[in-house]
Amino acid sequence: MLFYNNNEYGVMMKIRGLLAGFLSLFSVGVAAHPHSFIDMNTTFVVKNQKLVGLKMIWVMDEITSADLLYDAENAQNDTEVWKKLAAEVMANVLGQHYFTDIYRDGKPIKYLNLPTEYHLSRQGHQAVLEFVLPLAEPQALAGKPFEISTYDPTYFVDMTYQDKTALHLPAEIAKHCQFSLVTPQPDVSLQAYALSLDKNDSPGEDMALGQQFAQRVTLQCQ
Repeated sequence: MLFYNNNEYGVMMKIRGLLAGFLSLFSVGVAAHPHSFIDMNTTFVVKNQKLVGLKMIWVMDEITSADLLYDAENAQNDTEVWKKLAAEVMANVLGQHYFTDIYRDGKPIKYLNLPTEYHLSRQGHQAVLEFVLPLAEPQALAGKPFEISTYDPTYFVDMTYQDKTALHLPAEIAKHCQFSLVTPQPDVSLQAYALSLDKNDSPGEDMALGQQFAQRVTLQCQ
């Protein structure tokens, strides 16, 4: 389970402060959790028939992006301004364990502390973070399934795959592997609770609110 460190400094904490002014312009319904939205796209990274990582692309909503990219508004991609901002964003993602849980046979799979690559860019009016989450040890594909979830534990940020087309298998394993994407349907009372939270509210840590709304990806290979 993931928890925020108040000393961390980066994208998710920037979102909390910077969005406050924007969100106050909207109705109470819009102000409810979540306050920010990320569309995800993931490719399984494979080498020698072993899973070695996940290549992730996160596209942030326009309001979040406007705040996040404020300092880079007039800067060209790949300049020092962008590289510094990308480092801040990635530092926060790393501080939250990539916002990702991977389990196999009920046991968590460990990751390396640093991504093998990362990049921040602008796509129209949206910020796009790309990075490779590397596993600490390559995992044989055949055997027990991998269970993968990516989420903000506070549900301040909604992190979602639009559908299965946002997940990709390399061609060399497509015949031997398949995956599923399950989107949970929390009960009405939990949805009402999330809607009741103001932008400055945080749910109790023991609730694991974000986890209850998190999609689950299952990868099974023969």
